[in-house]
Amino acid sequence: MNSSPASHTDVFEVIVERILPGGLGLAHADGRTIMVALSAPSDRLRVRIDRVKGNVAFASIVEVLEPSTQRVEPPCPYFGRCGGCDFQQLSYEAQLAAKVEIIRDCLRRIGGIGNIPDFNIAPASNEWHYRARAQWQYDSVRRRLGYFEANSHRVCDVAECAVLVPELQAELERLRRQVNEGELADDARYFRAIAGDEEISLVDDRGRSPIVTVGSSIERVTRTISGERYQLNAQSFFQTNLDLLPQLIEYVLGDTRGESAIELYCGVGLFTVSLARRFKIVTAIEDDAAAARFAQKNLANADLANAAVVNRDVADWLDLESAGLDAALDRANTDARALEIDFLLLDPPRTGAESRVISGILKLKPKRVCYVSCDPATLARDLKKLVAGGYSIDSLRAFDMFPQTHHVETVVHMTC
Repeated sequence: MNSSPASHTDVFEVIVERILPGGLGLAHADGRTIMVALSAPSDRLRVRIDRVKGNVAFASIVEVLEPSTQRVEPPCPYFGRCGGCDFQQLSYEAQLAAKVEIIRDCLRRIGGIGNIPDFNIAPASNEWHYRARAQWQYDSVRRRLGYFEANSHRVCDVAECAVLVPELQAELERLRRQVNEGELADDARYFRAIAGDEEISLVDDRGRSPIVTVGSSIERVTRTISGERYQLNAQSFFQTNLDLLPQLIEYVLGDTRGESAIELYCGVGLFTVSLARRFKIVTAIEDDAAAARFAQKNLANADLANAAVVNRDVADWLDLESAGLDAALDRANTDARALEIDFLLLDPPRTGAESRVISGILKLKPKRVCYVSCDPATLARDLKKLVAGGYSIDSLRAFDMFPQTHHVETVVHMTC
């Protein structure tokens, strides 16, 4: 059902009950379920209904009548306009607690998982200035550079971003000087930047570098994580919170070792390199050609010849692999256990894994599965299918890769 605007006279007093997946606060008034942006649990608020979708009203805060004990003053001057950080009103302890409950809520409500193992969340060592990768939106008509405003495509002009690492803040300032001097191409819509060990890679949406500075590189940068070196560029996906990456990799892989491993959505090989040090044979699948090439380079630079990177759509590859397994079983007239995969790792985009991907995993029947997710809702949806297919959850852990936002990374280990 389409959402509809509400009258500006629709103003209610509410008490926020809890934070829901998506970061909105849940409240009730006048027989309505109301979702309140930028709220804190136990806030007493006067809110205005902005739009209605079905039986749910979406509201913004008019006045904080009685602030929650979990509410803090947001330090960013763009808070409330910029759509980037929607948890700045919460103390850091409250942010972590809300993310744990968001994961639990999704697993129960969407995944239908009753016995959720106890788990904790690894806090970020830096609540601010942690973001080593960014995308800045550009409005060439109004000469604005920054991030989209909440729920819009209007650009919020941002001079200083409190979550950027210093290197990217400096690059943003250089880029803004070019905006002010009219030196940027008018057909650019956004710019992507990533900080390497020493270099910055910065390109616009057409792959052009708008800045030529000492140490900058549009081709690639090098990033070292736990002694492993990765080449990538601004157009590559890579985890944005570098401080937590060693803990994340350690929990994902732990003491796993064996004969064979499969990695789906391998990107530039963040996990692939470590997998190849633990398993005799590793097959990594990535549908983005540039990312797959970087993954191959990163394996070669690490002198690892026991891993193959396949540039193919993940679901298509699984279809072929399942067909090949069936044929092999028919020819050998043997049990499927003889061809078991020891470990399968998947790290899909925010939309989660396609149904065909989950079906392909269930056909391959790996002994152990590790699912790395940046969206609890799609994670829960996919876990429900894996559990129905015979897998059980052994353990899970959350990682606060995105402080000041409702986003959270979750890692789940399963066995069949």
